Amino acid sequence: MCTCLEQWKNDEEIKIFQEYLRIPTVHPDVDYTACVEFLKRQAGSLNLPVDVVHPVMPSKPVVIMKWLGKNPELNTIILNSHMDVVPVFPEKWTYDPFSAHMDNQGRIYARGAQDMKSVGCQYMAAVRSLKASGYQPKRTVYLTFVPDEETGGDLGMAEFVKGDYFKGMNVGFSLDEGIARRNINHIPSYVDLRLKFNGKSGHGSLLHKNTAGEKFQYVLEKMMKFRETQVKLLANDSSLSPGDVTTLNLTQLKGGTQSNVVPPLLEAIFDIRIAVTQDADALEKRISDWCNEAGGGIELDTVLKCPAVETKIDATNPYWLGFKRGLDELGLKTQTRVFPGATDSYYVRRVGIPALGFSPINNTPTLLHNHDEYLRADTYLNGIQVYKKLIPTLADS
Repeated sequence: MCTCLEQWKNDEEIKIFQEYLRIPTVHPDVDYTACVEFLKRQAGSLNLPVDVVHPVMPSKPVVIMKWLGKNPELNTIILNSHMDVVPVFPEKWTYDPFSAHMDNQGRIYARGAQDMKSVGCQYMAAVRSLKASGYQPKRTVYLTFVPDEETGGDLGMAEFVKGDYFKGMNVGFSLDEGIARRNINHIPSYVDLRLKFNGKSGHGSLLHKNTAGEKFQYVLEKMMKFRETQVKLLANDSSLSPGDVTTLNLTQLKGGTQSNVVPPLLEAIFDIRIAVTQDADALEKRISDWCNEAGGGIELDTVLKCPAVETKIDATNPYWLGFKRGLDELGLKTQTRVFPGATDSYYVRRVGIPALGFSPINNTPTLLHNHDEYLRADTYLNGIQVYKKLIPTLADS
């Protein structure tokens, strides 16, 4: 008699998922060529027309599959996913991060297993099954595969939504990735803040005044004290998630040219995800005040700034009602959460289109961007069944 492991290894959808995972669309300098060819083959197997557009440059393709609806004049649905994955440290992995190795418990190890090649493949698998059953959606459904989400989306979705191709799609709603749990997520505003500390330079043997290092120390202490208030808020209230507080982290620091020379400039970048209850302008002013208190000569520059854009999750949003109905019919318990990260949904929302983030991954450690990222085969296959329910409830709403 066949074991579950044997069944999973022979499952065609699992094989397709593993093939996708083995394509190393990894930063930096991603080559999307093999990925685009893979997706074209999948579109052919689904009997769906496929286009490849380049909103920014030839090396940054967007792949679009189109499933025509019964009433194509209606606003359409997009099922979005990104093709790129974050860098890996192979020595930290149990298996090759691009081997898509399945162990004896059915865990498929690969970069992108959770974030988010699983979701893109599950969309295609659900469409394959729905089409085989004879179902056709009322609204046209697009499957979009975009580049460079992991580096901010500037060369992908950010420009795609501005172009004529996207405008011609007549999109009414977008579904994208969520946290690796069954949560529906909103995205807070966030900013990558660059601080340039200018100060007195000179020989490393002397105690100069107003150095860049002194100013950096003062501001860093203020930043870390604020960060500690958010850590305590999260620790003292079990109802809160990371998206309900403001997260602040020092992510880059550079400066200096020689060990015995006091540098005239130090540069620090802080990643700040601002809670919906936090006044973003007030926080920015507070940071500016700390810079003045440190002695001035500090330049504030935003590397990336994304104000929050809301998607309503109430009776005014028919797509939400359809989505929630699908979840209820599946008997899934879900929570609405603020996603502490950021996804391409931000750019979709900015052009006035409601978007939700959802990844059907339960009972699984959250390993997005971590070593030994994996997804169990049974969890993956169950996610296909989830989308088989959700796609019709959205497309027929």
